[in-house]
Amino acid sequence: MLSLSGVYTALVTPLRNGAVDYPALRALLQEQLDAKVAGVVPVGTSGESPTLNVAEHLKVIEETINFMAGRCQVIAGTGANSTAEALEFTAEAAKLGADASLQVTPYYNKPTQEGVYRHFSTIADKTGLPVVIYNVPGRTGIAVAIETIARLAKNPLMAAVKEAGGSVDRVSAIRDACDITVLSGDDSLTVPMISVGAKGIISVASNVIPADMVAMVNAALAGDFKTAGEFHRKYYPLFRDLFIESNPIPVKAALAALGKIAEEYRLPLCEMAPANREKLLATMRNCGIKF
Repeated sequence: MLSLSGVYTALVTPLRNGAVDYPALRALLQEQLDAKVAGVVPVGTSGESPTLNVAEHLKVIEETINFMAGRCQVIAGTGANSTAEALEFTAEAAKLGADASLQVTPYYNKPTQEGVYRHFSTIADKTGLPVVIYNVPGRTGIAVAIETIARLAKNPLMAAVKEAGGSVDRVSAIRDACDITVLSGDDSLTVPMISVGAKGIISVASNVIPADMVAMVNAALAGDFKTAGEFHRKYYPLFRDLFIESNPIPVKAALAALGKIAEEYRLPLCEMAPANREKLLATMRNCGIKF
């Protein structure tokens, strides 16, 4: 069974002049390696998966896997609200050598819990690739019920739950109901979630501060909550303001301010409102991030 623990960076997809900027992507990946993250997650929400075409989506996954070359885990974002489409993406990711797939709860069509169970089970069973179940009801309109997670956890291909429902209590409820790894899906809840049994974070902030996120999570996993709490207090304003507008708009603006990517999005995403941009940049300065 695949073991997941530590910091997994929900990678942005750099764009330039309307196309994926692969040199910038590789530079970001090198920074993640240098920071010793446990893994990366290409083409999730932070990677603007809804606006990449099929060829781009698979190419970003391929480039990531080839660059990492086994030096850290790669969890490929291959979710969809169509089980058939998610199957196609996940099968390709498996062929490319991904360690696992990140599967979002089907959005918009709002299946029943039985449909949710069958969706995740079908993808895992038909591809053989370990699945990270992504619970993010604020984006999808539907949560994965604790009872459904407990059913899914009986399948050894269910590697973890990315819990982004905004509730630390959910971690305790999941661990009480079954034996499955839980990863925080909210940077600001990482330390509290680890304190009740989560094993790490799929992080937006680690695009910007990968080494410090690794230090914070490693401290928490080692039971050093004094040190972990100090990192949390230092960077809480950043965790907050990276979501001042819809992710990944602020994190791409932050990386652009650091000179690491062009600040470019695809509609319907667009540049930050000026007041929000100034707030984010001020927060970065106050956190000691130099640019």
